[in-house]
Amino acid sequence: MFKKVVKDAREAVADIPDGCTIALGGFGLCGIPENSIAALAEKGIKNITCISNNAGVDDFGLGLLLQKRQIKKMISSYVGENKLFETLVLSGELQLEMTPQGTLAEKLRAGGAGIPAFFTATGVGTIVAEGKEVREFDGRKYVLERALKADYAIVKAWRGDAMGNLIFRKTARNFNPMIATCGKITIAEVEEMVPVGSLDPDNIHVPGIYVKRIFQGVNYQKRIERKTIRK
Repeated sequence: MFKKVVKDAREAVADIPDGCTIALGGFGLCGIPENSIAALAEKGIKNITCISNNAGVDDFGLGLLLQKRQIKKMISSYVGENKLFETLVLSGELQLEMTPQGTLAEKLRAGGAGIPAFFTATGVGTIVAEGKEVREFDGRKYVLERALKADYAIVKAWRGDAMGNLIFRKTARNFNPMIATCGKITIAEVEEMVPVGSLDPDNIHVPGIYVKRIFQGVNYQKRIERKTIRK
């Protein structure tokens, strides 16, 4: 009945070409579409621009694509725990468009909402504002930021149905809802595929109209970047 459901991550990303722009949900290692990222690494896609809050760690998530030099540019707000990410940026091998975290979220939301640009006070007077229009409103300066859109958007949800309706769990929600709206083609991997009609409409975070492909992921690791325990 519904044609959005695909077999697995390999099928979901099979037609993603070299040189495209991909937006990926997640924050650190929380809520990242790890099955899809692994499939992209296996596919060997090249010269891609990735929009993601950060790149996780060296040997997992987007770190896998960085290891194989599959990413030419990152649009991110945080380099964080990924040493390879830092090394590639400092050596000039990887382009980086550093964006304040709240601005990044709003750029993604605006892209999904059809808003081409907006003014924000964040970054005024810093390198973030270099080359951008600055205006004054009510005595305060604001910098013009362009919205972000992607050729493909890939997210990971807790539950989803065959129509593409998605529910995220707790902090794994993070950037995923905004990412899901900003892509020409949105791919969702879910921990649980549930029957159509079983999700409470009032609890759906992303309506299925945004999602073009969906599959149930496997073997989720749910890692954390740095484990801290009491002595």
